[in-house]
Amino acid sequence: MEAVSRDRMTDKARELSRREYFQMLVATGGMAALSACLDEQESTETQAVPQGDPAKRPARQHAWNAVLGEDEHGNLRPPAHRVLVPLNLVTDPNEDDSATVESAFRSLESAYAYDSEGLLFTVGYTPSYFETVGAESPIPAPTALTSDEDPAFDSFDAMVHLASNRPDVVLEAEEALLGAVSAPNDVEMEATLDGIFQRGEPRRTGFVGPGLPKSKGKAVGGVPDELPEDAPFFMGFKSGFAESQASEDRVTVASGPYEGGTTTHVESLTVQLKTWFEQDNHFQRVAKLFSPEHASDELVGNIGEKLGTSTGVAGDIAQQTSTDARNEGVIGHAQKAARAREDGEPLLLRRDFNTVDGDRPGVHFLSHQQTIADFVRTRKAMAGGALAGNGVGQNHGNGILQYIFVRRRGNFLVPPRDMRALPAI
Repeated sequence: MEAVSRDRMTDKARELSRREYFQMLVATGGMAALSACLDEQESTETQAVPQGDPAKRPARQHAWNAVLGEDEHGNLRPPAHRVLVPLNLVTDPNEDDSATVESAFRSLESAYAYDSEGLLFTVGYTPSYFETVGAESPIPAPTALTSDEDPAFDSFDAMVHLASNRPDVVLEAEEALLGAVSAPNDVEMEATLDGIFQRGEPRRTGFVGPGLPKSKGKAVGGVPDELPEDAPFFMGFKSGFAESQASEDRVTVASGPYEGGTTTHVESLTVQLKTWFEQDNHFQRVAKLFSPEHASDELVGNIGEKLGTSTGVAGDIAQQTSTDARNEGVIGHAQKAARAREDGEPLLLRRDFNTVDGDRPGVHFLSHQQTIADFVRTRKAMAGGALAGNGVGQNHGNGILQYIFVRRRGNFLVPPRDMRALPAI
C-alpha cells in the first residue's frame, strides 16, 4: 500500500471508527502511520504499554500460549494486530553481525512486556537465507500443493512476525528494528538491523477479534452485509478452538541442530466472501466449514458459540467423510482436516489472521508445526483431492475450496531463541 501522509491520515480518521482507523494505520505502516497512531492513543489517554525483561522470555520463540488471554470457553485469545516483516540480507554476515542482530531483538524484549499488551514475536528464516549463507537448508522450498493453485513463493531471507493487542506497538517495533525509531516505549535500542537487513516484499498485515472483520470490511468494501457483526474471522465463524490446536510441545523440533525451534508456513489466501454469503445459507456454510452433521444437528450456532473449545469433528465425523461425500454431496473443511491428526492430536498450531492487504478480504494462514511435511500432510487432507468424484467435485461441495484462492506460500525455520540471530553462519 502506498505511503500515506500524516495529514491525510488525520482526515481519514474523521471518516472511520477508531478501530477501523487503527487497522488502516497498521496496514499502511511507516513513520507517518506510527506518528498518527501514537497521536490517537495519546488523545484517548490509553494505558501505558508495559516494558519488558528479556530474561523472562522462554527459550522457544513460539511459546506464546502461557501469556495469552482466554475467552469464556477457555480458548486462547490471539493478539489482535499482526505484521509480517520480510527482510533481505544486505551483507555477507559474520559473528559480529549475529551479535548485533541479537542485541536488536533483545532491545525489543526490553521495550515491551512478554504478553499481548506488550509484544510477541518470532523470527524465521527461509530456504533462500540458508542458500545465501552457504548452508544446507533444514526446510524445503515452498511448492504448489494442489493442481489448481499457482502461488508466488516467498524468496526473501527472513521474516519477523510481530503481534500485539496494541496497534502502536507493532508499528513502533517494526520501525525500531529497521532503525527509524531510536527508543521504542522509552527504551533505547542498543542495535538495529540496519546495514545487515533491509525491508523485503511483501509486507503483510492483519487482525483478529470479534467485530473486526465486519468493521474493516466496511472500510474497504467486498464484505457482504450477511457477515455477522461479532464474527472474529471473515468466513463468519470462530477459529482456533483449543481442541483443534496442536500443543506447543507437539510443534517443537525434537532433535537436531535446531532442537527447541519450530517451522512456520504462511499461506496467503483471497476469500470470495460475496459468493460464500450470498450463494449459500447458514445451513450450507456450516456443512461446508464443519460437517453435514453439524448443520443438521444445529451444533454450531451463529458464529460457533455452541462449540465451546471443540469443533467436534475428530473421531466418528472425520471417519465418515467419504460416506458424507457419497450420501450428502458435501463435506466439511474441518472434517477433512481432522483426518490428518496423529493419535487424535492435530499437527498444526494455527496463528492465522484476517487481512485486507491489497484492499480485498483474505486470510494469512500462519501455522507452526514440527516439520513442513506436517503442514503439507494436513493441507492435502484439507484439499480432499482423493474424495473428488465420490459425491463431491474437486471444489464443489468439497469443504470451502470453492471460496478460497492461494496467492502466496512461504516456509520458515524458527530456531530456538538463542539461535534466532543469523543461524548457520
